[in-house]
Amino acid sequence: MAGFVRDRRSKRVIATLSALEADLLRSLAAQLVELIHNERAATSTGSDPLEDLLDFSGPTTEPEDPVLQRLFPSAYHDDEEAAGEFRRYTEGGLRDSKSKAAESIIDALEEAGLPPDPNDPDLVIDVELDEGAALTWMRAMADLRLALGVRLEVEEDDQDYWDSLPDDDPRAQAHHLFEWLGYLQETLIDAVAG
Repeated sequence: MAGFVRDRRSKRVIATLSALEADLLRSLAAQLVELIHNERAATSTGSDPLEDLLDFSGPTTEPEDPVLQRLFPSAYHDDEEAAGEFRRYTEGGLRDSKSKAAESIIDALEEAGLPPDPNDPDLVIDVELDEGAALTWMRAMADLRLALGVRLEVEEDDQDYWDSLPDDDPRAQAHHLFEWLGYLQETLIDAVAG
């Protein structure tokens, strides 16, 4: 797990990942895409041609899933009607944008030659990203970490709790994954800035 580095000649950002790491990252991105598209959009009434042309079919209520609540927070906490209208006009585009960012991780890993057997410890792949792709990955990785952090109920200054869990506890293992994503994200930010 070397993280991301900037190649000085090509100016591209490169990460060397084991097959297992790449497969895990692809799986997390795929789960995020599925979660993002798991809720129904509002149906169009067909009474406004402009609305039909621009597809303002986003949801009108806050998501029930806590992860989606964090990914798509309410713009107006004190006015439910305004919040619903704002959500209807904006959330569909936000969902598409976040989904495409996560899909870019999947696509890049597969283009890099993600092997069919991720359990082979000797297989590694190099993922090379131009600046635009690296910025997209940064957004997607932030969403992945946010989603996992919400599921784990990670809080500020709770590292002692996570350190106290035995290694075979599934929550400890998921938290290690959360920390690994943080490491990847940090090295990606440093590589882009460098």
